[in-house]
Formats: sequence, C-alpha cells, structure tokens
Amino acid sequence: MCYQVISETLEELRYALHRGDHHRADELQRKLDDLEQRKRKKVSAEDEHQPIYFANGFAHPKLRTYTNIEPLEPQFFSWGLIPSWVKTEADAKKIQNQTLNARVESIFEKPSFRESAKKMRCLIYVDGFFEYHTQGKKKFPFKIAANNGDPLAMAGLYSTWQNKENGQLIKTISILTTQANDLMAKIHNVPRDSEECRMPFVLPKEIQDEWLMEVNTDNDKKHLLSLAQPLEDGYLTAYPVAQLIGKEGVGNSEEALKKKEYEDLELSL
Repeated sequence: MCYQVISETLEELRYALHRGDHHRADELQRKLDDLEQRKRKKVSAEDEHQPIYFANGFAHPKLRTYTNIEPLEPQFFSWGLIPSWVKTEADAKKIQNQTLNARVESIFEKPSFRESAKKMRCLIYVDGFFEYHTQGKKKFPFKIAANNGDPLAMAGLYSTWQNKENGQLIKTISILTTQANDLMAKIHNVPRDSEECRMPFVLPKEIQDEWLMEVNTDNDKKHLLSLAQPLEDGYLTAYPVAQLIGKEGVGNSEEALKKKEYEDLELSL
C-alpha cells in the first residue's frame, strides 16, 4: 500500500464516544470546553500533536494509538516499527523505513513483527487514509473514510525500543494490511506485489476488542488472523482529492481533504 494516511483529528472525545465510554467522554468534553475558552482569550497551549491532514510515512509522524495494555489511554507512536532487538541507531533508522506496514498473514513469522504480534497489538485510529489510482501514466489520489463518518480503527503492532547510545525510549508502530475489498481493488489497481491488491486492516467496531485479546495458544493466533477479512461493501466511501505531493501538491493542509474533479479520470465508484 502507499505510505500516506490521514491521522485521527477528533482527539480522544470521538474515540471515547465510539467505544461507549461516556464517563470519559464527559471529562474530555470539559477539557475541550476549557481549550476553547483559552483560544477565545488567545491563550496558547503547547500541543506536540497538532492535527495531521496528510502525512508521508517516511517522515515517521506520530499517530494516536491505543494499546492492548492501556486500551483507553491514547499514546503517540512514531510510524515505522523498530523491534526491541535492534542494536544501533543507524540500524533503527533503516528498519523503520521498512516496517511502516506489515502483512497480517505473516506477523507471527517475520522476525521484525512476531514479538509484537504475540504481546503488543494496538488500534490506530484515523479519520481516513489516502490511496492512488493509476490510469496510464497518471496517478490520482483518493481519500478513503468510513461511510458513516466514524473513525477507522486500523490494526497495528507496537514496540518500545531503547537507543543504547543515549538511553532514549522510542515508541513505534506498524499498520497491518490485508486483502483489498472490491472498492479498494478498483482504486489501488496497480499493486506493488504480484499477488493481490492490499489495503489497511480496518477493524469494524464489534471486533476491535478481539484484536487486543491475550494470545496464549496457536488457536488464539488463528482467531486473530481470521479477523482479517475484506471489509463488506458500503463500509467505506472514497473520492478523488488534489495532488498531495510534488510541485502542485497541497501537502499537510485542509485542502488535502477536499474533493476534486478530474476531467480525465475514468474511474467510476
């Protein structure tokens, strides 16, 4: 899959409501009300995690993550997983560019992912993601999101790596991919591999908790992998957007979310 994604921008309130945690939602609403008052008074507050409308994975942005250990506490993990066994900073930077995504079918087999697959799984909440459609020599970017407006919960793996050179602890994630459904197969029509079109492994609300379950047996592993089914028709919606990168790219701005009409685009969804 392509290495761009829209980070979740509705913060913890939307997540709490999605999960049915109304007590936490009330607390968060009061917090948001306080922030709005500060804004009106032009009192700025430092916020390391400003909204991301469009991000390139190779820049390793920090994405809002909920782990199996703390499923209701948001944390920010850098995109691109660094396994705990990596020894040097140079090796960490190299492998992080190779682990932005992982095929869900092989997470219990690949050395980079199997430790995290057993004990460190997570949900990565986003408003949507981007994918490209190829037509001749042209590429048209599409924004993909949930049809009902809910956030998308992407299945992920996480890891905490310690830099032996300076003692720094770095928290990282990988977003899992699975077989594309019909909509994504139409959009992502030129896959990077020869087997099949891929898409992020998005978990419907009713099975999100199952992805965070404890794994003790081979049957537990099989059950986790069985969750990775193509999304049913109608779950996602998609529309073309402006070019995101290059000389005419809109980059990380709200323009990246706006629908754009292309006269020469032949794809009909």
